[in-house]
Amino acid sequence: MSPSTAIEEFCTVRPAVASLTTRDGRVVLMAWPRTEYLGALTPAQRDVLRLLAEEPRRLVDLSADDDVRELVRTLGRNGWLSTTLYWEGRPLYTIAPFGAPPERPTSISNTPVLSKFTIMRRHHGDLVLENPRSWCDIRVHAHPILAMVSGLLTPSSTEYPPVVVERVLADLQWSGCLIPGPEVENERLAERQWSAHELWFHHRTRLTDRGWTWEGYAGTDWAKGIFAPLPARHDPYPSEPIALFVPDLDCLRETDIPLTVAIEDRYSCRYFDDAKPMTVDQLAELLYRCVRTRRVIEAEGREIQSRPYPSGGSMYELEFYPVVRRVDGLESAMYHYDTVDHVLRKVADVDSPAVKRLLFAASRTQVDEQEPQVLIVIAARVGRLMWRYEQIPYSLILKHVGTCTQTLYLVATAMGLGAVALGAGDSVAFTEATGTDDLEECSVGDFVVGSSSPRGRELANRYPRPNAPTAPVDRSS
Repeated sequence: MSPSTAIEEFCTVRPAVASLTTRDGRVVLMAWPRTEYLGALTPAQRDVLRLLAEEPRRLVDLSADDDVRELVRTLGRNGWLSTTLYWEGRPLYTIAPFGAPPERPTSISNTPVLSKFTIMRRHHGDLVLENPRSWCDIRVHAHPILAMVSGLLTPSSTEYPPVVVERVLADLQWSGCLIPGPEVENERLAERQWSAHELWFHHRTRLTDRGWTWEGYAGTDWAKGIFAPLPARHDPYPSEPIALFVPDLDCLRETDIPLTVAIEDRYSCRYFDDAKPMTVDQLAELLYRCVRTRRVIEAEGREIQSRPYPSGGSMYELEFYPVVRRVDGLESAMYHYDTVDHVLRKVADVDSPAVKRLLFAASRTQVDEQEPQVLIVIAARVGRLMWRYEQIPYSLILKHVGTCTQTLYLVATAMGLGAVALGAGDSVAFTEATGTDDLEECSVGDFVVGSSSPRGRELANRYPRPNAPTAPVDRSS
């Protein structure tokens, strides 16, 4: 490409777009979730569409006649073309759409700021500006552009002339990666309530305008043939196993409280009776009924499991670490629960600094900052899911924590125990206590359980539920 003193635009049909021709000769473009009927194209239009699908073409070379110009305008207006801008023969950035662009802003700010939702990441040797509220990604090819965007250089000090600076600012504001000022994202609750990582996470783990073709999304088994799948069982900790009581499930089928009673009587208990703590057999029954492994089988070269709560792909990546401060019949310590053998193995002393921090963090949510009798730290061996799934595995992990937490809640209620799920926990303390690499196993949930007290129920019921009926409801109508 010969150097030019003007901004040049090269266009190509964006990736993952399929072009079909119907029986009546109409051309259809498809990229989930969008479909567009282009109609019956002229031979010249068909040639241009084929060329744009093969490799980038200079925009000015595509304007041979009115029909071609109209087709190119339609493709650009509806978000089917990626456009790379060049200056003096060097690529600056690529506008990579995944949806139809809005109208260009009629005016732009000369002093814009980076949107709080804009994230920079590496992708195939380039840095990508990505904003979940945008219709496109911006792939930066020239370092001065990145410096301009990030604020390391002011536009006036860049090596580019004003015409390039103005175009950069215009395109980035058009994309939404830059905004005129911070007030734009602070005026409404809708924008202000979202943090960057939460909105990015939401858009990246759900089906949005970005679309998907099953490539690089969900259960792709991407690691197959590269890495061995993780076994179903956690490596045992070196301490001696502590055998646990096994409840009689047949008896419980006859004597347990009804499901509706457990659901309606469930409450979050934040005050426990240390004078009459829960017993080791109660802890054993809770773990057995909620999270034990019922069986392990091999399917398609990997081990899958069955437990009482559901899990995507039956992979069951969650692990359970009871941190015992006060349980009748069990030494105070941090344990790992072996879900297959139904035994506990000691992991760390209860007075070790990391375990004390785990208990302290949990106590901050309790009445009178009481340390829990038992804190069950829920961890995830992420490789169990991430070996198979792309983009969505951490989202699945959090869903599994939710289903598991509800199971723990309902069984604890049926057993007459007090329980409460915590909104956060100390992940660093967990890795220090267990000696694990948090890229391989990390804490993802926390659940407190113990012997409930009359005061705990009184505190939970002090305020009535919103809109709770005060009289029997007549459902006969």
